[in-house]
Amino acid sequence: MALQRTHVVIQTVNDLRKINGQMKSHSRSRTTTPSGAIQPEPKRTRFGFLGVICSVMTGLVIGATLSKMMANYLEEKELFVPSDDDDDDD
Repeated sequence: MALQRTHVVIQTVNDLRKINGQMKSHSRSRTTTPSGAIQPEPKRTRFGFLGVICSVMTGLVIGATLSKMMANYLEEKELFVPSDDDDDDD
């Protein structure tokens, strides 16, 4: 951990350049190569949003099924029984 922090500090110091008496940060965009050429467009994941929707829906269905089964088990063992009291104070 300390070695990583030291490396980051050294890299930051090396990136600083003195220009006209002022310290300027020198950074390069990730859209270009070191030679200055524009990098190609990254690959797009096909059906990315559809995959997220399917994963979320699958998780919701499994979670709802497990919670329903657990509630039925607790009610069967009489550890959790919903009260049938009427709260009507008429």
